[in-house]
Amino acid sequence: MTTSESKAPDRGQHHFLDITPRCPRELLARAQQMGKARTAVICADAALPMMSVEGAVRAGICEPILIGNRARIEAEAAKLSWDITPYEIIEADSEQDAALAGMQLVRDGRADIVMKGQIHTDVMMKAVLNKQTGIRRDSRLVHVFHMTPPHSDHPIILSDGAVNVAPDLETRKLALRAVVDVAHAVGIAKPKVALLSATEEPIPSVPSAQEARELRDWARENISDAAFSGPLALDLILSKTAAQAKNLQNDEVAGAADAIVVPDLVSGNVLFKALVYFRSACAAGVVLGGLVPIVLTSRADPPEARLASLALASLLAPPRAEPQKEQATAAV
Repeated sequence: MTTSESKAPDRGQHHFLDITPRCPRELLARAQQMGKARTAVICADAALPMMSVEGAVRAGICEPILIGNRARIEAEAAKLSWDITPYEIIEADSEQDAALAGMQLVRDGRADIVMKGQIHTDVMMKAVLNKQTGIRRDSRLVHVFHMTPPHSDHPIILSDGAVNVAPDLETRKLALRAVVDVAHAVGIAKPKVALLSATEEPIPSVPSAQEARELRDWARENISDAAFSGPLALDLILSKTAAQAKNLQNDEVAGAADAIVVPDLVSGNVLFKALVYFRSACAAGVVLGGLVPIVLTSRADPPEARLASLALASLLAPPRAEPQKEQATAAV
């Protein structure tokens, strides 16, 4: 092969992919300062959830309540050489029973976070939304991602890329409040929030652009301690050079956004996965709008993203007792 010839791509993975995420250390340190969050792990009786929780315990941010088949939970703990005798195990023979038990822990004030284990998402969310036994508040749930590249702990916050398929204006108002709340929780005093569309002009042929302008105006009047701009295309959200080329150099959000609110689930999901698979971003994800944060981990999530999700949920959980002063070991 000559030097001008390229090697054949590895067919096991697309040549564009770069997946080496790193849990942001600043996020983890903030969570450690909050102390251990009581975490109801629904259907903990499988390898992935047990690995995730064990890492969070080692990091000093989690006190798990393990729900599921006791024998399988103990077997998975043994594989990890993890002594789980200090932690409560709640026996549950089905996904439905496990989800109900997790909701009851929250309603009884015994859990600060709910984490999805080896349970189908629809089964868990049905339990969350149940009017009699669930944990949803009066408003809709929204999902928020805290995304960081491997070389930086400074996030870009994204909503909603996982829960609301075609959110109406009221739901996106909740998303605007949610990204600002998350930004404040991770130390961004005045976050710059962009409303994504395909253009910076609110033209009738692009409904999401018109809606973005309406939402921007609403947010500026109703949400303090944040700056808002929209509609903005993705290049204008991320690139100062692109913003200057479009004469938006005086827009404090353009090219410097801390958060993005998307018009629908497809655009949000594509954006989050592009950052993960093309840029090795670590995606910490939580669902907000319930009595406690909900961590919806995926089987495809790497350990670093699972740890980051629990750290973010810990920061957003209800206030709890003063953290114990003890040394956390390195995790993951």
